Amino acid sequence: MQLKKLPIGIQTFSEIREDDYVYVDKTDIAYNLIDSYKYVFLSRPRRFGKSLFLDTLRNIFEAKKEHFKGLAIEDKWDWETSYPVIHINFAKGKIESRTELDEAIIRTLRNNQEKLGIECEEKGSVAGCFEELIKKAYKKYNQKVVILVDEYDKPILDNIENTQVAESVRDGLINFYSVIKGSDEFLRFAFLTGVSKFTKTSIFSGLNNLVDISLDKEFGDICGYSQNDVETTFEPYLKGVDMKELKDWYNGYNFLGSSMYNPFDILQFIAKDFTYRNYWFSSGTPSFLIKLLNTKDYFLPNLTDVKVDEKILDSFDIYNLDLEVILYQSGYLTIDKISPKARGGDYYHLKIPNKEVRQSFSDYIINYLTEKANSDEQDNLYVALLENNLEDFKNSLISMFSSIPYNNYTNNHIQNYEGFYASIIYVYLQSLGFHIIGEDVTNKGRIDLTIKMDNTIYIIEFKVDTKENALKQIKEKKYYEKYLNDNKNIYLIGIGFNTDDKNISEFEWEKFQR
Repeated sequence: MQLKKLPIGIQTFSEIREDDYVYVDKTDIAYNLIDSYKYVFLSRPRRFGKSLFLDTLRNIFEAKKEHFKGLAIEDKWDWETSYPVIHINFAKGKIESRTELDEAIIRTLRNNQEKLGIECEEKGSVAGCFEELIKKAYKKYNQKVVILVDEYDKPILDNIENTQVAESVRDGLINFYSVIKGSDEFLRFAFLTGVSKFTKTSIFSGLNNLVDISLDKEFGDICGYSQNDVETTFEPYLKGVDMKELKDWYNGYNFLGSSMYNPFDILQFIAKDFTYRNYWFSSGTPSFLIKLLNTKDYFLPNLTDVKVDEKILDSFDIYNLDLEVILYQSGYLTIDKISPKARGGDYYHLKIPNKEVRQSFSDYIINYLTEKANSDEQDNLYVALLENNLEDFKNSLISMFSSIPYNNYTNNHIQNYEGFYASIIYVYLQSLGFHIIGEDVTNKGRIDLTIKMDNTIYIIEFKVDTKENALKQIKEKKYYEKYLNDNKNIYLIGIGFNTDDKNISEFEWEKFQR
């Protein structure tokens, strides 16, 4: 049997269906969405299938029945009724000013006019042209209008490091999107999608009737591939593949539905002959995130236990860039679990989703801080910990810090705070795939860093420019007691740093004796 083609880079629903590409049926979800809501917002990380889903909606509303043969929606939808669709896409190019934004919108509206066979009298005003187009489309086709907006937030994100430009662009988008709310009587459905979720007091101030389904359990599988999708639709393509390893590498994204794979990873993995690589991560570098880590003096081991409330996950503003929120919305963190708050509401516990993101993100940070990503030191650290060789572990750490160019210390603000050294060690170890817990809570206090391996547990305490003894603190506070029932070897490690020498000044360890 000849296998269907893989839709790598294809976001056009009709092309996938006409040219016999693999398609994971999302039309049952699309039908439920259309049937449930009128104004919808969805955020998902990049390359998660948002554009394809949006184009699927377009084909449904345009009544392209021929593309839906054999799909879940085929016998549910009224294919006799076609709706005029206005499609806005900000994915192409980079907008760097309010003027460029307005020009891009006018071009897009002009393209929609040509497609719908409508000519608008309003030529210069973005809001005026948009409003006129909606009303004329409604009148011409005698049907309410559908509005689909892809990458709604990209013009802002393109300028997020320049708050003045970002603010100007944001105001332009507010002006544009506010037309949707004012055109309610002429609209059948509106769907906006992007990476981030801005606060309703910012970009959505004029469109406060949107229903956000980003964390709605019913629509948790709206984008991406579930484990069932991989094991059924892609079963013929994955013969001989270790499914557990595949899951460890690329699964783990959680939007309160199924645990999901990024489609880009799965398609690339198959196309590249089952080679495990950082496909999704390498398709977009997180340079802005790294700069934000630097600015905020973020203690990187905290990434092992991030806890936020639902308000934080629901808010993003150009003047209040919360690192955890950006990491979550960008796909570098995902939901691990939910726990109740004492006074009502929930906490969201976040984690790095999978091996690809964990290793790639760590390597990227290492490269930024040290210019030595994928260095020999990583291999040496890995072997030393596997073999419980603490002397080699110490020497590898000293060598690692010695190899950091002096300019990296002077040019990076991040090195000025004491968490810098612990963060460097953390990202090196994180890139090796070890189970690491930062700020590990015990009933006696917090362990700076815990490494959990198959047969060994390493408990590490850091000190910077102090006469306090790190190993002594571990023993006095009995941090090891938390792991006595694990029946593993426990090593206690105290590490002291000297900021003048920019290296380890003290390294003591001992094996805990039961």
